[in-house]
Amino acid sequence: MNKKVMIIFLIIVGIIFIATICILKSNGKKNTNLNNNVNKNTVENSTIINNSIDENKESEEIMNTTIKVNINNNIYMATLEQNETTKQFVNMLPQEFNMSELNGNEKYVYLDSTLPTNSYSPKRIEAGDIMLYGNNCLVVFYKSFDTPYSYTKIGHIENLNELNNTNVSIKFEK
Repeated sequence: MNKKVMIIFLIIVGIIFIATICILKSNGKKNTNLNNNVNKNTVENSTIINNSIDENKESEEIMNTTIKVNINNNIYMATLEQNETTKQFVNMLPQEFNMSELNGNEKYVYLDSTLPTNSYSPKRIEAGDIMLYGNNCLVVFYKSFDTPYSYTKIGHIENLNELNNTNVSIKFEK
């Protein structure tokens, strides 16, 4: 009987040993799959984050841009606003417009196409402001004044000299 108990004991130990090895191998595969999933998710998330960063860089490059404005052969730099109107305006450039005089403080032109708007009442216009009135009237102000009207701001021309009281050609370039 002692021999039979010993054989049964060895069989049970063998079964436990084999079962332990199978479980360890199985966990190893699960860990490998888990690690692969973690690595796959990390790569996918990194790709999403990197794509978002790239898209944001593109938007920032477009939206933080200054453009050249040529008025009467004088070159000015305009700092652009960060909005959809400006983005679409910049995509139209380069453009030269024959702008009409109005009120002794602004030059304007009606664009061939409309732009998206996000108008507000700035209360005060500063000399050099580039605004959109309505959805297709581009305005360059050359004098500062208070206003009750609403505009969508596109940008601001730095150090704009006063323009004479006549129509003028203005070229906007990237």
